[in-house]
Amino acid sequence: MEYDTADDAFLIRACRKGDELAWRTLVERYAQLIYRIPLRCGLSFEQADDVVQNVFVLLIEKLDQLEQPDRVRAWLVTAARWESLRAIRARSHTSEVALLDNEAEQSLDPDLLVITTEQRRLVRQALAMLDPRCSDLLRMLFCHLPTPTYGEIARALSISEGSIGPTRARCLRKLRQILDELGL
Repeated sequence: MEYDTADDAFLIRACRKGDELAWRTLVERYAQLIYRIPLRCGLSFEQADDVVQNVFVLLIEKLDQLEQPDRVRAWLVTAARWESLRAIRARSHTSEVALLDNEAEQSLDPDLLVITTEQRRLVRQALAMLDPRCSDLLRMLFCHLPTPTYGEIARALSISEGSIGPTRARCLRKLRQILDELGL
């Protein structure tokens, strides 16, 4: 089989068997996508490199636990978001003097910071307005580090694993509706 045209599930199965070409294909396919996520979060190129490396290390560690190999792209995007947030949090724990010396911090547009802060506040407000089932599910999927598996979520919320995807879709629609009403 031509690896460049292979689907993700095939590549994951091959990676689980130790196929280096499948791994390289997977990395080449998603490295740029993952790299853009920390950059959009305001991290430096060096920090973005670290995020990409951490995400692929995490994938190696979780390779055998992926319940939906065909959804590895979504898993990688989620992992990149959480790794980016972790890097941002780590950066925020540095001293104020170090932050002032950081070129990335100095180049942030104050208007953009205000907008981003307001958007985060509205998202938190919208999550609080959801019913508890949706709020809990979305928080587990998008706010916990590391992201729990579907099995862990199912056990924690007392729902079946098969209902997580459809429930997530309904909850995201409800969240989008609330955010629209809040003007975001």
